[in-house]
Amino acid sequence: HAGERPHACSKCGESFGWSSDLAAHQRVHGGERPYQCPQCGKSFDRSSHLTTHLRAHLGERPYRCGDCGRSF
Repeated sequence: HAGERPHACSKCGESFGWSSDLAAHQRVHGGERPYQCPQCGKSFDRSSHLTTHLRAHLGERPYRCGDCGRSF
């Protein structure tokens, strides 16, 4: 059901709708950063953060400002 958050963190009590979100959250408490950049070695707790970081190395700017037109 919409709005249900049945997956609660045992360390802080924050709850999540998906068990995968809870698993990602729990890495914050443990300091785990399993996603490492192959170019510079920087590590991240979420694969999406690594993907965003990799764009800097590749020079990708996938978003465009609606006001000025500049990419970022």
